[in-house]
Amino acid sequence: MSHHLSDPTLNSPPVTLPYDLEACTALMRGGSKSFFAASRLLPVRVRPPAIALYAFCRLADDAIDDGDDPVLAMVDLKSRLAAIYAGRPGAQDADRALTIVVHRYGIPIGLLEALLDGFLWDSQGRRYETLADVEAYGARVAGTVGAMMSLVMGASSDTAIARASELGVAMQLTNIARDVGDDARMGRLYIPRAWFREIGMDADAWLADPVFDARIAGFTQRLLLRADALYRRGEFGLSELPWDCRPAIQAARLVYAEIGKQLDREGLNSVTHRTVVSTPRKLTLIARATAVALKAPAVPDVPLSPVPAIHYLVDIVARARHTGVVPKRWTVPSRSFDERVEWMVDLFGRLEQRERISR
Repeated sequence: MSHHLSDPTLNSPPVTLPYDLEACTALMRGGSKSFFAASRLLPVRVRPPAIALYAFCRLADDAIDDGDDPVLAMVDLKSRLAAIYAGRPGAQDADRALTIVVHRYGIPIGLLEALLDGFLWDSQGRRYETLADVEAYGARVAGTVGAMMSLVMGASSDTAIARASELGVAMQLTNIARDVGDDARMGRLYIPRAWFREIGMDADAWLADPVFDARIAGFTQRLLLRADALYRRGEFGLSELPWDCRPAIQAARLVYAEIGKQLDREGLNSVTHRTVVSTPRKLTLIARATAVALKAPAVPDVPLSPVPAIHYLVDIVARARHTGVVPKRWTVPSRSFDERVEWMVDLFGRLEQRERISR
C-alpha cells in the first residue's frame, strides 16, 4: 500500500512522496519483537512515523554492520541523510518515509548522525573501558531513538528528551546484558573492561574463549541494576507525553525491563543461553501498561538532571527548538472518562483475542 503525505512545517520544500508503509512495517516486525509489540499500542497518528523511523534505523544498522566497508557505508548513509533533509530522497521506501517524518516533526539531523556514529562504533570494534563509555554508546544507538520518538509524539521539552533518551539507554543496557555470549562470539565486548581489571580478569582472553561463571554473572547483574535505575527515571517521562501515547511507552518500558528480570531468574547466564519473555507474559505487561492512560503519571520529588551520556542529545534538540525547527508540543483533544474506559475495554478485548490466537 502506497502512502502520500504532504508537509508544510519545516524550512524546506513541501514533501509529497509515495512509500510502502507495509515494507517499513515488515522491517520492524522482523527486528525487535518487543518494540513491535509495544508499537501496536501507539495511537494511529503516531504509528506510521514510528514505523518509518524504525525502518530507516534498521536498514542503516544493517548497511554498516553487514556491508564490506563500514566507512563507505557511512558515507553513503550520510549522503542519503543529506538528500532526505533536502526533501529529495532516493527510491527506497525507508528514505522516502523518513523524509516525511523529519520534515513534519522537526527531527534535527544531529540525532540521526549520532545514531549512525553508534553503528559505526560497532563496526570499528570500539573498546569500552568504563560504564560511562558503554552508556555513551547506548546514547547513540538507542537514546537517539528515544529522543526522536519523543518528538514524533509531540514532546520536545528538555525533560521529555532527557527521560526518553535515558529510557533508550536502559533498553540498550538490557540488550547488552541479554546478548553477552552472542556479542562475544562476534568479537564484541560491551561489558566495561575496567570491571574485568578490578577482579584481575583479562578481558581479551575471556573474549577469545567466552565462558559463563560467577564473575560474568556479577557483571551482568551490574548492567541490569544500572538499567533498572534508568527505567525508573524513564517512568517520570510519561508525564511529558500526550496521554494516548503513554501506554505504548510504558509497555515498551515494562517488557524490556522484564527481559532483565527473566535473565536474573534464569541465573544471569547470557553466555550460553538467550533469555526470551514469553508471549503471555508480554501480553500481561502490555495490558498492565494501558492503566497509565487513566491515572496521573509519576512525578519526581526533585527535578532530575540528565545523565551525562545523553546531555548532548538534549542539547541537539534544544538548539533546534530555539531556532524554530522543532514544532511546539501538540495539543491532544481531551476525552471524557467514559471515552477512555471505552478505549481501554476495546484494547483489552483485542489483546485477549491475540492471546487466544497465539495459543
